[in-house]
Amino acid sequence: MSAQPRRRTQAERREHTETALVAAAAEIVVESGVRALTLARVGERAGYSRGIVTHHFGSKQGLVDALASSIQGGFVPGLDAMTPGLERLLALVDGYVHAVTALGTANRAFLLLWAEAASATELAETFRARDRGFRADLRVDIDAGLAAGEIRPDADPEAVAVAIVGQLRGIGMQRLVDPEGVDTERLRRDVTEQWRRALRPDA
Repeated sequence: MSAQPRRRTQAERREHTETALVAAAAEIVVESGVRALTLARVGERAGYSRGIVTHHFGSKQGLVDALASSIQGGFVPGLDAMTPGLERLLALVDGYVHAVTALGTANRAFLLLWAEAASATELAETFRARDRGFRADLRVDIDAGLAAGEIRPDADPEAVAVAIVGQLRGIGMQRLVDPEGVDTERLRRDVTEQWRRALRPDA
């Protein structure tokens, strides 16, 4: 007699539903643009009612927040195991450029939403917060590198963080628009070494 399959817990069912809804939202953004993203369309795409989408996220804003958070988290695996400092910063730069080589639906949606945030007030706060969080993560490594003498002492952590985020997001957008013209696998080494030379005290 075969064993009965284990029933999923309420938390597992909730996570499954939210994952499906976020994935559906990403698909709609990539296929039809940001303005086509509605709770009703997301529910229909994922096989749920609009009421379920509202129940889980509250509003379109809540859904966008969840989409942005789910995509950016863990974008470059393995960083948590590294000691904060210059090498971890460079590993993030290298890993980010590598990650945009094969842009999946979720990452394409993130970049499209990020670009739209400049002119869409309903997106601006979400992506302002995401970029601030990204810069704060970078400053942890920059500050650690300064304290360890790995980074030149006159480096401004905030300015360096802004420059890195700007470069990485820009590379991602160029790859999205012109994948054949932007060879990120060749580019990743050059970009990483540029930052190594720019930040090392003996460069």
